[in-house]
Amino acid sequence: MQIVKADIKDYPAVREFYYALTDEMEQAEFTPGWIRDIYPTQEYLKESIRKGELYIGRCGEEIAACMVVNHDYNEAYRQVKWSVEVEDSEVLMIHTLGVRRKFSGRGLAKQLVQEVIDMAENSGIRAIRLDVLKGNLPAEKVYLKMGFRYVDTLPMYYEDTGITDYKAFERLI
Repeated sequence: MQIVKADIKDYPAVREFYYALTDEMEQAEFTPGWIRDIYPTQEYLKESIRKGELYIGRCGEEIAACMVVNHDYNEAYRQVKWSVEVEDSEVLMIHTLGVRRKFSGRGLAKQLVQEVIDMAENSGIRAIRLDVLKGNLPAEKVYLKMGFRYVDTLPMYYEDTGITDYKAFERLI
């Protein structure tokens, strides 16, 4: 899989990727709870592309996986007792990481996470953090295998799920 930063010309394909992904998730046993156009929103995707924060994983010409990487986090993160206190600029956050069903089982999520780890190691980042909807066991499994540590479960508000329990994970660099 080739991982690249999305360009604004990629937006239509990225939008269709997330539409297909959310449609596939409706039939899945474990999901992040995403809802088409509510999370991720079209504006969120466009803005993430404009800021250079949205990454595409391509298999051939097809988008197989995507994620957003930045320093933004849910306000509830301030309640978490993280392993290390760091400035916002010293933490990378992973958002909206998803792999299309037809590409699952190939380790693509791990490749995306490794890309973030590599970015962090080469840029003075001290930690990578993220949250997973409680019960999304496949996502939890990937992050634990990639060296993340479960830190806490806390209620967080997101447009697609309302106030729901999420598990917070962290990987120190």
